[in-house]
Amino acid sequence: MAISEYLESRKNIAGSVCGLAGLALTFSGLAGPYWPVVVAGLYGAGALIAPPERPPLPDFPSPSAQLEELRADFGKLGAYLAEVDLPPAAAGRVTELTDLLTALLDPGRASELLAQDPEGVHTLSRTVRRDIPEAVDSYVRTRWWTRMTPGSEPPERHLERQLTLLQEEAERLATALRETEARRQETHTRYLEERAQ
Repeated sequence: MAISEYLESRKNIAGSVCGLAGLALTFSGLAGPYWPVVVAGLYGAGALIAPPERPPLPDFPSPSAQLEELRADFGKLGAYLAEVDLPPAAAGRVTELTDLLTALLDPGRASELLAQDPEGVHTLSRTVRRDIPEAVDSYVRTRWWTRMTPGSEPPERHLERQLTLLQEEAERLATALRETEARRQETHTRYLEERAQ
Protein backbone atom coordinates (compact mmCIF):
# COMPACT_ATOMS: atom_id res chain seq x y z
CA MET A 1 0.00 0.00 0.00
CA ALA A 2 1.39 3.37 -1.00
CA ILE A 3 1.78 6.15 1.57
CA SER A 4 -0.95 8.27 -0.01
CA GLU A 5 -3.34 5.29 0.06
CA TYR A 6 -2.57 4.69 3.74
CA LEU A 7 -3.09 8.35 4.61
CA GLU A 8 -6.59 8.14 3.11
CA SER A 9 -7.36 4.72 4.60
CA ARG A 10 -9.98 4.07 7.24
CA LYS A 11 -7.34 2.75 9.63
CA ASN A 12 -5.34 5.98 9.53
CA ILE A 13 -8.45 8.14 9.87
CA ALA A 14 -9.76 6.17 12.85
CA GLY A 15 -6.28 6.12 14.44
CA SER A 16 -5.89 9.87 13.93
CA VAL A 17 -9.25 10.58 15.58
CA CYS A 18 -8.29 8.45 18.59
CA GLY A 19 -4.83 10.08 18.65
CA LEU A 20 -6.51 13.50 18.77
CA ALA A 21 -8.55 12.25 21.71
CA GLY A 22 -5.22 11.33 23.37
CA LEU A 23 -3.94 14.86 22.76
CA ALA A 24 -7.11 16.23 24.33
CA LEU A 25 -6.43 14.06 27.39
CA THR A 26 -2.87 15.39 27.46
CA PHE A 27 -3.93 19.03 27.36
CA SER A 28 -6.53 18.41 30.05
CA GLY A 29 -3.76 17.01 32.25
CA LEU A 30 -5.15 13.46 32.47
CA ALA A 31 -2.32 11.77 30.51
CA GLY A 32 0.47 13.13 32.67
CA PRO A 33 4.08 12.39 31.77
CA TYR A 34 3.02 9.33 29.76
CA TRP A 35 1.24 11.39 27.12
CA PRO A 36 3.33 10.03 24.16
CA VAL A 37 2.36 6.46 25.14
CA VAL A 38 -1.31 7.46 25.55
CA VAL A 39 -1.46 9.22 22.15
CA ALA A 40 0.38 6.38 20.36
CA GLY A 41 -1.72 3.74 22.14
CA LEU A 42 -4.99 5.44 21.23
CA TYR A 43 -3.83 5.87 17.64
CA GLY A 44 -2.97 2.13 17.47
CA ALA A 45 -6.27 1.15 19.09
CA GLY A 46 -8.20 3.31 16.60
CA ALA A 47 -6.32 1.78 13.70
CA LEU A 48 -7.09 -1.73 14.99
CA ILE A 49 -10.82 -1.17 15.47
CA ALA A 50 -11.32 0.60 12.12
CA PRO A 51 -13.46 -1.32 9.62
CA PRO A 52 -11.51 -3.04 6.87
CA GLU A 53 -11.08 -1.36 3.50
CA ARG A 54 -13.63 -2.30 0.88
CA PRO A 55 -12.24 -3.75 -2.31
CA PRO A 56 -12.85 -1.56 -5.34
CA LEU A 57 -15.80 -2.40 -7.56
CA PRO A 58 -14.94 -4.26 -10.74
CA ASP A 59 -14.62 -2.00 -13.74
CA PHE A 60 -17.21 -3.36 -16.17
CA PRO A 61 -17.72 -1.66 -19.51
CA SER A 62 -20.52 0.88 -19.56
CA PRO A 63 -23.55 0.23 -21.78
CA SER A 64 -22.17 2.82 -24.22
CA ALA A 65 -18.89 0.92 -24.45
CA GLN A 66 -20.83 -2.33 -24.86
CA LEU A 67 -22.74 -0.74 -27.75
CA GLU A 68 -19.46 0.23 -29.42
CA GLU A 69 -18.25 -3.37 -29.20
CA LEU A 70 -21.63 -4.57 -30.43
CA ARG A 71 -21.42 -2.25 -33.46
CA ALA A 72 -18.05 -3.79 -34.34
CA ASP A 73 -19.48 -7.30 -33.98
CA PHE A 74 -22.48 -6.29 -36.09
CA GLY A 75 -20.05 -5.29 -38.84
CA LYS A 76 -18.47 -8.75 -38.66
CA LEU A 77 -21.93 -10.32 -38.83
CA GLY A 78 -22.72 -8.28 -41.94
CA ALA A 79 -19.55 -9.55 -43.63
CA TYR A 80 -20.49 -13.14 -42.71
CA LEU A 81 -24.05 -12.76 -44.03
CA ALA A 82 -22.74 -11.33 -47.31
CA GLU A 83 -20.83 -14.58 -47.93
CA VAL A 84 -23.76 -16.93 -47.25
CA ASP A 85 -26.03 -18.01 -50.08
CA LEU A 86 -29.58 -17.66 -48.72
CA PRO A 87 -32.91 -18.37 -50.43
CA PRO A 88 -34.73 -15.19 -51.60
CA ALA A 89 -37.38 -15.16 -48.84
CA ALA A 90 -34.77 -15.64 -46.09
CA ALA A 91 -32.46 -13.09 -47.73
CA GLY A 92 -35.32 -10.58 -47.62
CA ARG A 93 -35.92 -11.33 -43.94
CA VAL A 94 -32.20 -10.92 -43.19
CA THR A 95 -32.20 -7.56 -44.97
CA GLU A 96 -35.24 -6.34 -43.01
CA LEU A 97 -33.73 -7.55 -39.74
CA THR A 98 -30.29 -6.07 -40.36
CA ASP A 99 -31.86 -2.74 -41.42
CA LEU A 100 -33.75 -2.62 -38.12
CA LEU A 101 -30.63 -3.56 -36.15
CA THR A 102 -28.64 -0.90 -38.02
CA ALA A 103 -31.20 1.71 -36.99
CA LEU A 104 -31.08 0.56 -33.35
CA LEU A 105 -27.28 0.52 -33.24
CA ASP A 106 -26.80 3.76 -35.16
CA PRO A 107 -25.15 6.35 -32.91
CA GLY A 108 -27.80 8.90 -32.06
CA ARG A 109 -30.92 9.27 -29.95
CA ALA A 110 -31.99 5.62 -30.18
CA SER A 111 -28.51 4.58 -29.15
CA GLU A 112 -28.60 6.97 -26.17
CA LEU A 113 -31.90 5.48 -25.03
CA LEU A 114 -30.57 1.97 -25.59
CA ALA A 115 -27.48 2.75 -23.48
CA GLN A 116 -29.87 3.39 -20.55
CA ASP A 117 -31.54 -0.01 -21.05
CA PRO A 118 -29.14 -2.84 -20.11
CA GLU A 119 -31.78 -5.45 -20.94
CA GLY A 120 -32.15 -3.97 -24.43
CA VAL A 121 -28.38 -4.02 -24.92
CA HIS A 122 -28.37 -7.67 -23.83
CA THR A 123 -31.20 -8.50 -26.26
CA LEU A 124 -29.36 -6.90 -29.17
CA SER A 125 -26.09 -8.50 -28.15
CA ARG A 126 -27.70 -11.94 -28.04
CA THR A 127 -29.36 -11.38 -31.42
CA VAL A 128 -26.19 -10.17 -33.16
CA ARG A 129 -23.63 -12.45 -31.52
CA ARG A 130 -25.56 -15.68 -31.17
CA ASP A 131 -29.06 -15.93 -32.60
CA ILE A 132 -28.57 -14.74 -36.19
CA PRO A 133 -25.23 -16.55 -36.75
CA GLU A 134 -26.65 -19.75 -35.25
CA ALA A 135 -29.82 -19.60 -37.35
CA VAL A 136 -27.91 -19.03 -40.59
CA ASP A 137 -25.23 -21.60 -39.78
CA SER A 138 -27.87 -24.21 -38.90
CA TYR A 139 -29.55 -23.56 -42.23
CA VAL A 140 -26.27 -23.92 -44.13
CA ARG A 141 -25.43 -27.20 -42.39
CA THR A 142 -28.92 -28.69 -42.59
CA ARG A 143 -29.41 -27.76 -46.23
CA TRP A 144 -26.68 -30.20 -47.27
CA TRP A 145 -28.21 -33.08 -45.28
CA THR A 146 -31.73 -32.37 -46.54
CA ARG A 147 -30.63 -33.12 -50.08
CA MET A 148 -29.82 -36.65 -48.91
CA THR A 149 -33.21 -37.16 -47.19
CA PRO A 150 -35.98 -35.93 -49.50
CA GLY A 151 -39.44 -35.46 -48.02
CA SER A 152 -38.29 -33.76 -44.82
CA GLU A 153 -39.32 -30.21 -43.97
CA PRO A 154 -37.14 -27.75 -45.86
CA PRO A 155 -34.60 -25.90 -43.70
CA GLU A 156 -35.62 -22.65 -45.45
CA ARG A 157 -38.90 -22.66 -43.51
CA HIS A 158 -37.11 -22.99 -40.19
CA LEU A 159 -34.70 -20.21 -41.13
CA GLU A 160 -37.51 -17.89 -42.22
CA ARG A 161 -39.44 -18.57 -39.01
CA GLN A 162 -36.35 -17.98 -36.86
CA LEU A 163 -35.59 -14.72 -38.65
CA THR A 164 -39.23 -13.64 -38.28
CA LEU A 165 -39.10 -14.27 -34.53
CA LEU A 166 -35.84 -12.33 -34.22
CA GLN A 167 -37.30 -9.44 -36.20
CA GLU A 168 -40.40 -9.38 -33.97
CA GLU A 169 -38.15 -9.25 -30.91
CA ALA A 170 -36.15 -6.35 -32.38
CA GLU A 171 -39.38 -4.54 -33.29
CA ARG A 172 -40.62 -4.92 -29.70
CA LEU A 173 -37.37 -3.37 -28.50
CA ALA A 174 -37.71 -0.48 -30.98
CA THR A 175 -41.32 0.05 -29.86
CA ALA A 176 -40.27 0.10 -26.20
CA LEU A 177 -37.58 2.70 -26.97
CA ARG A 178 -40.09 4.79 -28.92
CA GLU A 179 -42.57 4.63 -26.01
CA THR A 180 -39.85 5.61 -23.54
CA GLU A 181 -39.03 8.67 -25.61
CA ALA A 182 -42.73 9.55 -25.95
CA ARG A 183 -43.22 9.28 -22.15
CA ARG A 184 -40.17 11.47 -21.60
CA GLN A 185 -41.56 14.10 -23.95
CA GLU A 186 -45.01 13.98 -22.29
CA THR A 187 -43.43 14.31 -18.85
CA HIS A 188 -41.46 17.34 -19.95
CA THR A 189 -44.61 18.92 -21.44
CA ARG A 190 -46.51 18.39 -18.17
CA TYR A 191 -43.61 19.88 -16.24
CA LEU A 192 -43.59 22.99 -18.43
CA GLU A 193 -47.39 23.32 -18.17
CA GLU A 194 -47.25 23.06 -14.37
CA ARG A 195 -44.43 25.57 -14.21
CA ALA A 196 -46.45 28.03 -16.30
CA GLN A 197 -49.33 27.98 -13.80
